[in-house]
Amino acid sequence: MIKVGVVGANGKMGREVVNLVNMEPEFELVMAVDKFGAGNKIGNIVISDDIEDSIVLSKPDIIVDFTQPSCVYNNINIYLQNKVKSVIGTTGLTNEQIVEIGKLSNDTNTGIIIAPNFSLGAILMMKFASIASKYFSNAEIIEYHHNQKKDAPSGTAIKTAQLMMKNNDNFKLGNCDENETLNGSRGGQYSDNGKGNIHIHSVRMPGFVASQEVIFGADGQTLKIHHDTINRECYMSGVSLAIKYLAQNNEFIYGLENIL
Repeated sequence: MIKVGVVGANGKMGREVVNLVNMEPEFELVMAVDKFGAGNKIGNIVISDDIEDSIVLSKPDIIVDFTQPSCVYNNINIYLQNKVKSVIGTTGLTNEQIVEIGKLSNDTNTGIIIAPNFSLGAILMMKFASIASKYFSNAEIIEYHHNQKKDAPSGTAIKTAQLMMKNNDNFKLGNCDENETLNGSRGGQYSDNGKGNIHIHSVRMPGFVASQEVIFGADGQTLKIHHDTINRECYMSGVSLAIKYLAQNNEFIYGLENIL
């Protein structure tokens, strides 16, 4: 039996994770943390607002975190310092923070999986975009989320751009010099040491859960790779996979594609 703690248990994703844990015969919910609803119960588990106290009392094997970009880095440091493995679904971490987390994971000998997206369809979308990058000179990303998502661009869009850049270091070949008459109209430009140059456009609007489209262009043709998330249930197979993998392994992993 894998003892699981959920941080952000009262959020939309957190509630889905709680349902997953309660339905999986291999999992046992031993800990629920959220700054909202502390003192309430999920089954026989009392929701706490203190992560460290909950770790000491509940002794989870693995913590699943779906919280907020503003607190996730501090949360991760708590998990690693207490040598508790974790699955991180919260986005908004910087590249520098991810590097530091990898070092701390190694120093504490504590496994962690950070996944910008847990949908297997989205993982395939990113994989296909990486493959297509070898054959197209230009590409841009449009990502769509509900209007309560606090970070932009999404972690999925950034991870997609990183994978694309492994196969192509310049997606602006042949573009003219641009002049934005309205600041930001070309979106944000993702690059690494001057390489990549992928424009990412973030849409925030009621009615969306999460969608992403990668558009490739070359002379006389375009290719579009599009993925839609219909509801949050689609992420749970990936979360389950991550929990089961960490139960048997102890390493730092960024991106669910690395354990498929």
